Amino acid sequence: MDRIRVLLADDHVMVRQGIRRFLEDAGDVEVVAEAEDGAAALRLVEAQRPDVAVLDIHMPQVTGVEATRQIKERFPQVRVLILTAYDDDPYVFALLQAGADGYVLKTASGDELVQAVRTVHQGGTMLSPAIAAKVVRQVATRRPQQAADQVEPLSGRELDVLRLAAQGMTNRAIGHALKISHRTVQGHLDSIYGKLGAHSRTEAVTEALKRGWIVIS
Repeated sequence: MDRIRVLLADDHVMVRQGIRRFLEDAGDVEVVAEAEDGAAALRLVEAQRPDVAVLDIHMPQVTGVEATRQIKERFPQVRVLILTAYDDDPYVFALLQAGADGYVLKTASGDELVQAVRTVHQGGTMLSPAIAAKVVRQVATRRPQQAADQVEPLSGRELDVLRLAAQGMTNRAIGHALKISHRTVQGHLDSIYGKLGAHSRTEAVTEALKRGWIVIS
C-alpha cells in the first residue's frame, strides 16, 4: 500500500514531533520532511513533492497564507491542509481564498487529524466544525445582492456534485452516490471550476456557499 507522503511545517519543534507521531502511527502516512518556517516549507515542497503539506499559519519568513498561495500556484497537485490554533475569520477566509484544501484546529484529536490528511489526499475538503460554522454564518449574513454578480449558473447535476464534494467525499464516492463514473464527476468539477473561476474544491465550495447555492449541514 502506498503511503501518503506528508510535509509538516510548524515553527515549534515539540508540536511537530507530536503531530508526526500521530500521523505515522496511522500506518498509511509518512512524514517525508519537516520545516520550521514558511520559506523552508516552500523549498521542501519543491524538493520532495509531497502528497499533502500540513501547514501552520504563523511561521517565520513566509506565513501560512502566502505559503499556501505559492504552493497552489506552483505545485497544484500538492494538497494543503492548515493545522492551527487560530480560527479568526480573516485567517479562515484568507486561507480558503488562497486555495487551502482543509482547515483543522489543533484542538482536533489525532484520529481527526489523520482523517483530515486522508480526506484532502483523496481530493476532498475538510473543515473543522467550528470553521464550517464560520463559513455558514458569513453566508447567512450576506445580503443576496452582494453575491448576485453575473456568473453562469451551475446545472442541477453540478450542484449535486458540489454538495457532495462539500461533505468531503472523493470523486469515486460521489460517482457511486450519483451512479456516474468518477471521470464524469471530475468533468463536472472542471466545469464548476470554470464557471466559478475556482482552482480547487475549497474555492468552489466557498464561492457556492457565499452565493447561497449550497449549505453545509
